Amino acid sequence: MKKEIAIVGLGKMGMGIARQLNEKGWRVLVANRTPEKVDEAAREGMIAAYSYQEMVDQFDSSPRIVWLMLPAGTAIEEALFGKQGIAQYLKEGDIVVEAGNSFYRDDAPRAQKLAEKGIQYVDVGVSGGPSGARSGACLMIGGSQKLFSQMEELYRDLSIEQGYAHFEGIGAGHFVKMVHNGIEYGMMQAIGEGFNVMKKSDYDLDLTEVARIYNTGSVIESRLVGWLHKAYQEWGVELEPISGTISHSGEGKWTVETAQELGEAVPVIADSFQFRLDSEKNPSYTGQVVSALRGQFGGHPVKKK
Repeated sequence: MKKEIAIVGLGKMGMGIARQLNEKGWRVLVANRTPEKVDEAAREGMIAAYSYQEMVDQFDSSPRIVWLMLPAGTAIEEALFGKQGIAQYLKEGDIVVEAGNSFYRDDAPRAQKLAEKGIQYVDVGVSGGPSGARSGACLMIGGSQKLFSQMEELYRDLSIEQGYAHFEGIGAGHFVKMVHNGIEYGMMQAIGEGFNVMKKSDYDLDLTEVARIYNTGSVIESRLVGWLHKAYQEWGVELEPISGTISHSGEGKWTVETAQELGEAVPVIADSFQFRLDSEKNPSYTGQVVSALRGQFGGHPVKKK
């Protein structure tokens, strides 16, 4: 398979992926809802496309690989199946990689619609935030073993060392990523609650130093604790500019709902999701810590309005 790919969606994640592959010798075609990002990528040597038809027509090889890095839901449906959608321009054997934070149950219907035209589909969960997209992500890959083997060079080039794995079945990659994000909710909540307790204690604790020592050989050493240490260094322990209201995406909610359907209890994840909902009316220091973490690893907007 020739090292050629189209990236659709040039936000923080999509642009990072495009740049990483471009630097690793891939011929990268780019398309985006707004042309300014396409222009920016073109100045870096990527192939600009200002419509999906133009993008598909500029491929030199087949099967064509189109990597979608778009918000879950309507944006993906419109990009694939809308009036000027990608699917109508692809041919039998071409491959669509859906790498957004999508609900895993949306994958099978999309795959079926594409399969009617002979187009192959694979779902990929991407973790690591913008820095991972730029320099090496963690990839959770669904779809068939045959398609995974066919595309493994792409996954190897995009991930950190040993940072990709295949899980058989359409939707399996997004399912594993969904649960990953549910777990992330609980871990971030625990960190926020713990540092809130220390802040409210009678001891005059240097929370920046606490975060540093927690992240130096302790049992809870982690990237999350490291990011909190960085947040304290950047914004101070009061986290004054950071909102105590926590934004949320769909994965925590989907994890809770899926667990309920399976008859399994997930109290930590459920409570952390509910805390985010409640934080809209009840902002807190715990919420500031969680928001600060979201800003550090995902580049999410977290400052007070």
